[in-house]
Amino acid sequence: MVLGLGVTGQAVARALVARGIGAVLVDDRPSDAAHRAAEELGLDLVEAPDETELARLMAGVGALVPSPGIPERHPAFALASARGVPLVGELDLAAAWDLRPCLAITGTNGKTTVTALVTAMLNASGVHAIDAGNTEVPLVAAIEDPNPDVFVVEASSFRLAPLRHFRPKAAAWLNFAPDHLDVHRDLAAYEAAKANLWARAEGDDLAVANADDPVVMRHAPTSARVETFGLDHAADWRVEGGRLVLPDGGSLLEITDLPRALPHDVANALAATATARAGGASLDGARHALTTFSGLPHRVTPVGEADGVSWYDDSKATAPHATAAAVSSFDSVVLIAGGRNKGLDLAPLADLAPRLRAVVAIGDAAPEVVAVFDGVVPVSTAGSMTDAVTAARTAARRGDAVLLSPGCASFDWYGSYAERGDDFARAVRAELAS
Repeated sequence: MVLGLGVTGQAVARALVARGIGAVLVDDRPSDAAHRAAEELGLDLVEAPDETELARLMAGVGALVPSPGIPERHPAFALASARGVPLVGELDLAAAWDLRPCLAITGTNGKTTVTALVTAMLNASGVHAIDAGNTEVPLVAAIEDPNPDVFVVEASSFRLAPLRHFRPKAAAWLNFAPDHLDVHRDLAAYEAAKANLWARAEGDDLAVANADDPVVMRHAPTSARVETFGLDHAADWRVEGGRLVLPDGGSLLEITDLPRALPHDVANALAATATARAGGASLDGARHALTTFSGLPHRVTPVGEADGVSWYDDSKATAPHATAAAVSSFDSVVLIAGGRNKGLDLAPLADLAPRLRAVVAIGDAAPEVVAVFDGVVPVSTAGSMTDAVTAARTAARRGDAVLLSPGCASFDWYGSYAERGDDFARAVRAELAS
């Protein structure tokens, strides 16, 4: 049974059919694309089955492959457990069908950037690598390409939770903070999903662990090699005297050589280099990637400057932890925050108050944002991105950064965080031109 027919579910279904494995497809709200995919594959697509029908279907399958993002409260999980039907992750299937090495990256924040960096480092070193997983190309689709030497897998908690076999050659866990509580049963389940990345590590497998994150370090495997990275604690990959330093004390490069050197940029550089080296990247290849990497969009991306005020799009920050990392990079911030809360506690945002000149609350979570900052920092509410940008410009003073770093998902006003970030950039350009 393939549960959920989004991009990954469709890729899994195609891969199963290509290998002569039967499948039944289940989706509670299938898109037109899902219907077309099922028809093209000649497979049944069962739409929104009730629990009785789902139980009947479950009785006839040998495994359940859940798509990323299916809430753990979905009755299919309990039915599978009760009937002894094993969960199989998309990454498990890919690992069973292709023996080429994988490097994997997880973390509440930064995994897309580090995945891109690791891929660039390997290719700059003459190792043919492509990224997959929590990207536009699921790993089960990526392995159809015979050319790559190694796959760099962005591993979200959704992809990690059901895994039973996937064992990457090197796996980095960047950080941990509350997130995705609209999908996972609770915070402990989210943590367990992340920790599942290292559950099968042994021997020469490498775990790359954030020395500054106690949750990550608590799960560091004892049966495999571990290399740590960090800014604040003693670590193998570290910063000394303004340099990024290797485990043997050698120099990787000067921090000033990085195109951008915010704290999370430096941590990402260390984690990426440690991971890429395990996949065959050279130090010269790593240096080339680090010094030429221009960053990914919607991650503290500059979008404008006027009257001594700089404007940044950090729409990818969909949890308070990510917002805190962005705000901590500046001395004085006008913060635009809000959207659709993912079941997270926004109260920790109040710790940012010393760096905040003002807050503009947007979206469904605007009342929650106001409640966090009311009486602590000047806070107002805006009913559109245009109004939010106007309010932020009014509040900002020379030397400030205006930062869209919502701490919430985008699905109240927008179809994606990218759409939200693009609308912010549009509104900023219009505001500064007025």
